[in-house]
Amino acid sequence: MTRTKEDQIYRESHLRSVLKAFSWRFVATSTTFAIVYLVTGKLSFATSIAGVEVITKMVIYYFHERAWQLLPRGSIRTLLKRNKHNKPDAGDGK
Repeated sequence: MTRTKEDQIYRESHLRSVLKAFSWRFVATSTTFAIVYLVTGKLSFATSIAGVEVITKMVIYYFHERAWQLLPRGSIRTLLKRNKHNKPDAGDGK
């Protein structure tokens, strides 16, 4: 697949994806920790769940971000426009 110059300009680096994963995981894991602690009242349980969650979801998030980088910008919009134009007219009697 050939990438355009515009597509290359807006591509996110691996480092940026990793940094975004860390910043989001801090917010999300803090929230998970607080919810588990409020529901159970057990600090050790909340810590255990937050510890597992932070690692697994950071890895999942990184690969999710990288998968989106495989799609050229605007490709989904183009696909949606193409499908809209290829639909048969509802009023054509068919």
